[in-house]
Amino acid sequence: MKKVRYAIVGAGWISQVAFMPSVANSGNSEMTAIVTGNAEAARKLTDFYGIGRTCDYDGYDALLAEDVVDAVYVALPNSMHAEYAIRAMKAGKHAIVEKPLAISVEECEEMIRVAEENGVFLMTAYRLHSEPGTIEVLERLRKGEIGKPKLFASTFSFQSPDTNHRLKGEHWGGPLQDIGVYCLNACRHVFEAEPVEVHAMKVHGNGDPRFTEVEGSMAVTLRFPEDRLAQFIVSFESGETDFYTVIGETGSILVEPGYRFQVTPKIRVSRGDDHQTVEVPESDHFGGQVAYFSDCILTGKAPEPDGAEGLADVAIMLAIEQSAKTGQPQKVSLPPRPRHPEPSMVRTVPRTDRRLVL
Repeated sequence: MKKVRYAIVGAGWISQVAFMPSVANSGNSEMTAIVTGNAEAARKLTDFYGIGRTCDYDGYDALLAEDVVDAVYVALPNSMHAEYAIRAMKAGKHAIVEKPLAISVEECEEMIRVAEENGVFLMTAYRLHSEPGTIEVLERLRKGEIGKPKLFASTFSFQSPDTNHRLKGEHWGGPLQDIGVYCLNACRHVFEAEPVEVHAMKVHGNGDPRFTEVEGSMAVTLRFPEDRLAQFIVSFESGETDFYTVIGETGSILVEPGYRFQVTPKIRVSRGDDHQTVEVPESDHFGGQVAYFSDCILTGKAPEPDGAEGLADVAIMLAIEQSAKTGQPQKVSLPPRPRHPEPSMVRTVPRTDRRLVL
């Protein structure tokens, strides 16, 4: 079977703990190169995974010019996503880019344009779009099990270490961009619509030195068409919390944990006094994601979480930031998405304990 060859661009924590270990079990993907500025890490990772090619960032274009990789996985700080994805796509390589896709609407638009001009796929790394539990929830909503969804609520929080680059303003860091994007993306697909108005409030940790450049916590309210509402709170300064709940006309669905990749989500459907726990197959989120993207590449079918999907969340997050800054609600105007996550996108991939985290 032909496999899609990937270069890992940015061999930091998420690459080491999640993406790189997942590739071997995907069935249709392999790692053939690592791009990193840490030569010692590169040596250890290439030895561990049996990867034949490595280079630093100065050698990136030379690598792309060789017949070594078909696609890149970009897991760099947010401010570097656009540059490294665009360079790869101009060289004819497909790109899967960690979220948020970029730091501005203009950068997202340029990434989309370059992908189209060069006949390659650009996918925003929304791993949950191929995860069985997420699709189970969306399918139950589509079947009307709790009536029409009316409300969405979520909290996602943890204590961020002070060394995290996501605390840097220059990289468009902060809890909204790092974990709030999960809540935002979830409510958009729960309602299968784009918000028309957002209102937000932020705090900076009450003097905590971690939050001089980015928020410590943020609370967001979104209005959707047909008078539906979503609210979420995200935080880098609070105990670990991870859930979302959808409340419909006749019942509710609670998903806890809702977003973390390390564990299988637990789903509880409630209608009055009737409570049902839904079993979800265990699956490696990152393995499912790369298997899905590689299938898209091999079959020529465009991925659902494409560049426009990433652009939508970036545009909404910028409006959220403006609201938090001014204290005023912000209008949002986006075209409806032509596609949403659905069962054909699910890839159930075995988890692995084989990883090297430096």
